[in-house]
Amino acid sequence: MTARISRPVTGFLALAFVLAIVALDLGATGAPDLFTAPPALALGSGAAPEGAHCSGG
Repeated sequence: MTARISRPVTGFLALAFVLAIVALDLGATGAPDLFTAPPALALGSGAAPEGAHCSGG
């Protein structure tokens, strides 16, 4: 007989793992400043793209 982990336990462990990674990242770098962050979606804003392979810069 082999012991199996149930689906709820597996889901909880996966969620705990993701939350631990997010907590470690926030602890190491701090929360992002939303007032200085670039817009997530800027259609027609005139803002030039930065950092992408297609931006030419």
